[in-house]
Amino acid sequence: MTGRGRSDLRVYPSPLDVAEAVADLFAGAARDAMRERGRFCVALAGGRTPRAAYELLGAEERREAIDWRRVSVYFGDERCVPPESADSNYKMALEALLSKVSIPPRNVHRMHGEEQPARAARAYAKTLIETMGESPRFDLILLGMGEDGHTASLFPGTDPHADEDQLVRAPFVEQLGEHRLTVTPLVINNARHIGIAVESERKSATLALVLSGPLNPIKYPVQAVAPVDGKLEWFADRAAAEKLPP
Repeated sequence: MTGRGRSDLRVYPSPLDVAEAVADLFAGAARDAMRERGRFCVALAGGRTPRAAYELLGAEERREAIDWRRVSVYFGDERCVPPESADSNYKMALEALLSKVSIPPRNVHRMHGEEQPARAARAYAKTLIETMGESPRFDLILLGMGEDGHTASLFPGTDPHADEDQLVRAPFVEQLGEHRLTVTPLVINNARHIGIAVESERKSATLALVLSGPLNPIKYPVQAVAPVDGKLEWFADRAAAEKLPP
């Protein structure tokens, strides 16, 4: 597996089980961070599995177990769209979780996808530094993996480590014909805990190559996820893990 810190792979029967596990990871990391440092800083991901996990966290049985006043929410990436767009990761998180819990609005730090991309990237890097210091360290970063091996908005064909000293980039993604906003591996790999959720048979071949094949982060940017001294956990459903070696 990739990574310099601890790395684990957990396989679950279904996507719902993966979402349950991610929700439990979030809650456990929140409790640990609040106990040890007084607050919990988390970067959210977009996607179907994260949304299901957020909906579980926003349900009554889980939301009451977290002191949301001490949670600071950030985003690992964003599309260059207004916050009310159906494509916005912020809007998804707002609908699935943030509107359901008592988190102070000032604790939610969205990426401003409606602004000029390079300017929005610089502004978000400034937000990270102002709220977490010169070397921002998340308690938890949640990520997904696409069928092409991308994660956050680090897509194949470009070195994911390019310009990572900027903390946040606004790459133009050739495959999509659009700009995206994304934190860089420098930020991701400085986290105390990273969780990557992967589901569906469509991603099984890529997951096998990412975890068992040669290191090629330009082709599979998710391989750039390599925590310096934190923990990396993969959460896969059985379909996504079916092509992994025993």
